[in-house]
Amino acid sequence: MSDDHILILFDGVCNLCNGTVQFIIKRDRKNIFRFASLQSSVGQQYASKDGAGDDLYSILVVKDGKVYDRSSAVLEIARHLTVPWRWFSVFRFVPRVIRDAVYSMVSANRYRMFGKRDQCMIPTPELKSKFLD
Repeated sequence: MSDDHILILFDGVCNLCNGTVQFIIKRDRKNIFRFASLQSSVGQQYASKDGAGDDLYSILVVKDGKVYDRSSAVLEIARHLTVPWRWFSVFRFVPRVIRDAVYSMVSANRYRMFGKRDQCMIPTPELKSKFLD
């Protein structure tokens, strides 16, 4: 992956996460995002580096060699989306402990609220270049 891309690692069986990936793809006008599920070998490689291990409750963003997790990852994604979504990055001024508490509440209940897939999303041929592994 080149340095001008941002890697998003997500829970591949989570309906909320998969919907979020589709949302990001539609608003990625600069074609900078690449994706891999946390369950993939690429995802496990970064998760183990970050110390997340098997923690599928967190989204990870890898940008310029730095790994962002939880609410910081979400805000880093928002910074690179189109307006008005980019404006959500203003929440970086909210203390991380508060942001991560809200993130953790949604994350811990996402399967119950949004459902779960039997397997990771398989990208269409048109989107295959955006996905690693």
